[in-house]
Amino acid sequence: MPSLENIANFIHNWLYTTFNATVALLLEFTIVAILVIGLFSVLGLVLIFMERKVSAYMQVRLGPNRVGPKGIFQTVADTLKLMVKEGMTPNNADKFLFNLAPFIVMTAAMLILAPLAFAKNFQIWDINIGVLFVTAISSVSVIGILMAGWASNNKYSLLGAMRSGAQIVSYELSAGLSIITIVVLSESLKISTIIESQANGWWIFKGHIPAIIAFVIFIIAVTAETNRAPFDLAEAESELTAGFHTEYSGMKFALFFLAEYVNIFIVCVIGATLFLGGWMPLHFGTNTTFNEMMDYIPSSLWLFGKTFFLIFVIMWFRWTFPRLRIDQLLNLEWKYLLPISMINLLLATAMAILGWHF
Repeated sequence: MPSLENIANFIHNWLYTTFNATVALLLEFTIVAILVIGLFSVLGLVLIFMERKVSAYMQVRLGPNRVGPKGIFQTVADTLKLMVKEGMTPNNADKFLFNLAPFIVMTAAMLILAPLAFAKNFQIWDINIGVLFVTAISSVSVIGILMAGWASNNKYSLLGAMRSGAQIVSYELSAGLSIITIVVLSESLKISTIIESQANGWWIFKGHIPAIIAFVIFIIAVTAETNRAPFDLAEAESELTAGFHTEYSGMKFALFFLAEYVNIFIVCVIGATLFLGGWMPLHFGTNTTFNEMMDYIPSSLWLFGKTFFLIFVIMWFRWTFPRLRIDQLLNLEWKYLLPISMINLLLATAMAILGWHF
């Protein structure tokens, strides 16, 4: 079975033997762009369908079951509806910023994909500060949300955008400190190096209690960062109609909707990469028989299996816990998660210096 690494190397070699270096590089950029857009489109269809089925399971009902076998084409029908629906722009809105906002949110999501490893030796850009790049670019999406809320000239949109800004900026601190915990243990910012450091065991196992605490805080923080329930105060339907995207319709609304699910996928890939070994199979020390059996499973399946497990956990949160108030949401971050994250980082640093991890 050909691996993603072999396919990528074959295409790379063919391009550079067929065309000159400049044209080959441009063609590679084009292929990567098409693959990223295709991945986003497929993820939107799959994750929205998964969300509906998970919510149905939690509430003891069927979910989509009419359009196609088991309702699998329901999201395709919804996408076609959004594509033909007219996009409305309010008269008093700042039209340029109003139309630009959803593209900024989507562009930020696309950029984050660059350093992520989807399989062994299969990355768009293996930059040596990959973790720093991801955390920096993820902060840009809040600009698109604030822009959408302000440009809509709607008090509900503006209030939702301000809530989202406060929420994302706050919870980025805890998520960042959780990520730094793994950076300290692995002694690298390079994502491929962090994955390789887990060849003899994932950090959630060999990092002891600090890694487990960092993982739990990371999952809570990224759930809040992606504006997911029970932290969806930015688009609380009972209070703010739809929050920052109240005035959006058609494909511009679809871009915001898609960006939410793509961001869930991205933060789960990051969580799987840092704490669960990324594409690395499950290995236990020198147990060669077990380790060799695990190596038969393709590396891409390991990553996507871990990622979809974390996505299921985040969806489980949404359909289990009631929505918090905005003061409770900020209290949770500033009074509990941030102090615990700082103390946990000190523990992880001490453990790394003393060599107490496996």
